[in-house]
Parts: sequence; C-alpha cells; structure tokens
Amino acid sequence: MAQQSWQGKASVRFYRSGGRTIHQGGCTAPLKLSRAVTHGSTCEVSLLHTAGGLVGGDELHINCQLAPHSHVLITSVAAQKVYGSVGRSRLQPEGAWARQRLMCQVEDGAWLSWFPQETVVFAHGLLEQEQRVELRGSGAWLGAEVVRLGRTAAAETLGRGRWRSRLELWRGQRLLLGDPMALDGASLQRPHGLAGQAVVGILNWAGGLRLDAAAVDACRQARGELPGEMAAGVIHDDGGDLLCCRYRGSSTQAARCWFVRIWSLIHRWRGEPPPVLPRVWPLQEALLSPGTMASDGIAPC
Repeated sequence: MAQQSWQGKASVRFYRSGGRTIHQGGCTAPLKLSRAVTHGSTCEVSLLHTAGGLVGGDELHINCQLAPHSHVLITSVAAQKVYGSVGRSRLQPEGAWARQRLMCQVEDGAWLSWFPQETVVFAHGLLEQEQRVELRGSGAWLGAEVVRLGRTAAAETLGRGRWRSRLELWRGQRLLLGDPMALDGASLQRPHGLAGQAVVGILNWAGGLRLDAAAVDACRQARGELPGEMAAGVIHDDGGDLLCCRYRGSSTQAARCWFVRIWSLIHRWRGEPPPVLPRVWPLQEALLSPGTMASDGIAPC
C-alpha cells in the first residue's frame, strides 16, 4: 500500500491581555504546538513536526494572526528534514514536492519573529516554501531562515534535488518585498548562486523604523569572526525601511549566530529588552559564551 502524504495544518491567533501575549488555536497531525513560554510581553511558541521529516507530497500549512500590540516568537523544536524524492519511485521517477506555506497577518503595533531551526534538504529532495506576510499599520516582522542543501557531513550534495522559496511581504495594499529564490543544478555552483557552498541564510525585518548607513554597517560588523559570506542592505519605504540580510557559506551555526546578533541589534534600535534565545534550541547552538552574550545584549535561554 502506498504511503499517504501528510497534510498538516496549524492555525493560531495571538492577542494581548494584561500586559502579556496569549494564544488560541490548534493543529492537525503531524504538526503540534508546544507549551507557550512568556518572556516579558513576548509569547514564545514552538512548532513540533511529529512525523520526523517531510517526504514528497507532504504539505504543511501554518496560519498566524496577531492582534494589535501582541508580541510573538515562533520557532521549531528541531531541524526540519526533507527526505529524497527524485528517483525513489518507479511510478513517479521525477519525484514529488514537499511544501510548506506560512500565512501571517500582523495588526497595528504587533511584532512577529519567525525564527525556526534550520531546514536540511537531503540528496534528491524537493522542497517548496511559500510565505505571505501582511502587515497593518505599524505591525513588524522579523523572518529568519537557514537552509542546508545536502548533508555535507556525510559527503552528500543536493544531487537532483531542488529548493524553491518565495516571500511576499505586504504593508496594507503595498508590496514591500517579493523575494523568489530557486536553487538546484548549476545554480548551486554559479557565482550568483551558492558558489559551491551548502548553506543559505535569509533574514528580513520590517519594523517601521528609518535605518541609516550606520545601522547597516552595524549588521555587517556583527559577523565578527564567523565564517562565510554575509551581506546586508536596506530597501527604503515611506512606511519604514526594510532590512535584508543574506548568508552564504558552510555553517548553519554561523548563519544563525549572525542572525541572532542582528536580532539583538533590532531590539536595541526599538528600545526593547534583549531577546531571549528560544528554550528549545540545543545547547551547542547557544552560539555565544555567556559573557559575550551579555556584552552583546542577548539573553540566554
């Protein structure tokens, strides 16, 4: 009997109550919401994918609605694994796509940080990611993704696999950013692709603030000793500037560490307390020594 594909859904609404952010909602298998944790006014929620990984044909749909002035951090309990699909079935030798769709509505004064653990696409895996974020008024979005293409520790490449991603970031009826990406085949080696590297990292922040050259330079300098190629820039908009940061290299840990440092800078610019690292992140991903974390304004788990 052929294995049935998973069609998991998560729908969560967050709202402010008594100075805290609380949530309501639910999931269908294989998605599950862990118990929420509160850091000040921020509600931290972790998504668990109980199936242990995505195979061809699986689809995950995540819908988040943030009421005015709610503050939310969504992460994942573990890295997301995407198993090989191309050439695995005589009935469908071209493989089947695994898909994940994220839909977010962020109301005035709310702030959503989307910071899952890394995604690992195994050899010959097919993954399509789609994100649509709708900001209202002064709603803010911080989205960070780290993707490894092939298990390089096992001398594995992406092979005939493919990774596609599309982000649409809206403020009201205005499109702030349309960011489609596709990596496979020759683009993994091209200078304007991954240039032979295995890890791509993407961070975008729209927080309603004006960002000058000093802010962009601070993001670039935050890389410190970390390996890899990193770039940061700003798209200017009447409703507040959009910060775009990209990583290309060999280390998911370095990409995440850089993004955490930028996350800390963003909190500082907004006059917010330092961010608290998600409690579900593994200890080896604490990224910084306690002393360095304190000096950079980052709170440990």
